[in-house]
Amino acid sequence: MNDIMRRIKIILIVLIISIFGCSDDDTSFFYELIPIQNVVLPDYFKKGETHKVIVSYYKSTNCHYFSGFDYNKSSNKRAVSVVNLKIDKKECKDIETKDLIEVSFNFFVGKEKSYIFKFWQGRDKNGNHTFLTVEVPVK
Repeated sequence: MNDIMRRIKIILIVLIISIFGCSDDDTSFFYELIPIQNVVLPDYFKKGETHKVIVSYYKSTNCHYFSGFDYNKSSNKRAVSVVNLKIDKKECKDIETKDLIEVSFNFFVGKEKSYIFKFWQGRDKNGNHTFLTVEVPVK
């Protein structure tokens, strides 16, 4: 499944580069972590099953595009961040109506007794990373 997602990401990146990268206006792009606002998780996971995890975030400009997730695992802990591709061009405009964008990923439940998810929510005033931490038991 990861290979399929990687291939889809590569195809999308190539497509976006080919659309925006062939002009003479010095348009560039970069990846940006976007704070997660909401998460939808079940009350518990069933061992051996795949569950859909839904996260919501705000799209800040018309130049931000969902690129995927930064996903790290260590034993039963999972750190999840939303990654946007931002096209850096002069015509970028802030989005006035801040509607939540929902994206999801599938999570396969293995042998752990519970899973602890840490969803990245940005940085505090001191520059420290902040997370929404949710533990989901396995039955």
